[in-house]
Amino acid sequence: MDWTAPIDAYCERLGPGFWAEPVNAVSNAAFLLAALWAFMRWRRQGRGDGAVLLLIALVAVIALGSFLFHTFANRWSALADVLPIALFIYGFFALALHRLVGLGLAAGLFGTLAFALAGQFGAPLAEPLLGSSSAYLPALLALLGIGAWLVWNGRPGGRGLLWAVGIFTLSLAFRMMDEPLCPHWPLGTHFLWHGLNALVLALCLRVALRRPESR
Repeated sequence: MDWTAPIDAYCERLGPGFWAEPVNAVSNAAFLLAALWAFMRWRRQGRGDGAVLLLIALVAVIALGSFLFHTFANRWSALADVLPIALFIYGFFALALHRLVGLGLAAGLFGTLAFALAGQFGAPLAEPLLGSSSAYLPALLALLGIGAWLVWNGRPGGRGLLWAVGIFTLSLAFRMMDEPLCPHWPLGTHFLWHGLNALVLALCLRVALRRPESR
């Protein structure tokens, strides 16, 4: 496999150059802002919560990986883009099952493994309708399911996750609109996916960071 093979996946890119997607590249700063905001909140609380700190670090790595993909735009940078996102999704899912739903550690890890396997087999079924965005459908459904369960049972964090679901749905719509709108809007809409997703991750981190007594 040629890891340097170029990938032209977004409307803004018109050539192979490093800065061929300037808006898509620079808009990843939104993830850095989300990570910085969450880190400052984490420090103020003084909880020494290593699991949440790891999730915050992953948001910063998501910014770097996505920046690499929207500049180098090849196979190795595509891997640098998707791996941190997957790690955050599974890490937050495991944390939510354990801390918000109240499952034991073993049950939470088993549930996360089941979620990962279901996503691998289920997401391709939605690809004819959603295209490459189908890969994010399991994460959206997971947020919806956990958020709805928390609200239904009067548990903390549910409303924050449902807000994240609404924004995530909008961000997915902009991701899917990038190519269809390209003839009319050459800049594309992928940069909006970055900005809205940064807000989604910030909301998820906010839920994870809130003290149990304040939820």
